[in-house]
Amino acid sequence: MPVLPTSDYRIHFPFSNGHIQTMYPTLLRPTPRMSPKRTRIDTPDGDFIDIDVHSASTSTRRVVIISHGLEGNSRKKYPLGMAKAFTYAGWDVVCLNFRGCSGELNRTQRTYHSGVTDDLHTVLNHSLTTGGYTQAALVGFSMGGNQTLKYLGEYSANMPSEVKGAVVFSVPCDLAGSSKTLERPSCRIYMEYFMRGLRQRIREKDAQFPGLVTLDGLENITTFHEFDDRYTAPMHGFRDALDYYKQSSCLAYLPNINVPTLLVNALNDPFLTPTCFPHTLAEANPNLFLETPRTGGHVGFVRFSQDGLYWSEQRAVTFLNTVS
Repeated sequence: MPVLPTSDYRIHFPFSNGHIQTMYPTLLRPTPRMSPKRTRIDTPDGDFIDIDVHSASTSTRRVVIISHGLEGNSRKKYPLGMAKAFTYAGWDVVCLNFRGCSGELNRTQRTYHSGVTDDLHTVLNHSLTTGGYTQAALVGFSMGGNQTLKYLGEYSANMPSEVKGAVVFSVPCDLAGSSKTLERPSCRIYMEYFMRGLRQRIREKDAQFPGLVTLDGLENITTFHEFDDRYTAPMHGFRDALDYYKQSSCLAYLPNINVPTLLVNALNDPFLTPTCFPHTLAEANPNLFLETPRTGGHVGFVRFSQDGLYWSEQRAVTFLNTVS
């Protein structure tokens, strides 16, 4: 401990395959029926963040802040499923949209990336102030999970006292390693999906701020390293892609986490490398719990049940109800 023993997550073939686990929810999971309220928050730098607020059926003093993954948004199936699970359990839920992911371009030149933590801090403080909550928790998926873990370590000395715990899933803790892994032929379908959205985002930024970037060769970029070296790093003050990965990966911040935090990474996640399973760091930090199911894919953890909830959603509720 806190490297947890064998996970209780089980599922039969073919869902034990990591790629099927990864693709099934996106393609075939019914969209959880939720009716969030969209709210816009102004940021200290003159921009905005759009959030979706899901209210529990009864008055509550507890709130969960959910961060989505790369090229996602608050209306994707996986944040909606998590919001459904927590509202059923008596929590209010705030799903944030990274800048530019809510359907409207943000006002400033900056956009989102794996190391952004100030926006999560802004959303958390806004929620605590306006909602009057006495307890708060954080949930993150993939890139949003990396941001969450980095935030918990980076802000550990100034973390609001209301924050009682966090749960993150499918986290590329080592961004350089994951970037390389996704260059494999077996991951081509994922890379093209992500690159299609990222290329469009750059085109929109070019139209919004002429001269900020160059579109020459954009269509020929096929890997994260190329994209981050050409766009993400210079747009956000990093020297190059490797500098961006080093400064933004959550690994260096894990020793500083001082609230109970559960990291769940499936062993068959096609996006992750062995360096994304920080056993030694978890063993050294009593607040960091590492759970590594044999299967689950990337943001998968499919479960078929009458309530429609996935294993990851039930696992998050159970953990945070225990520590809150």
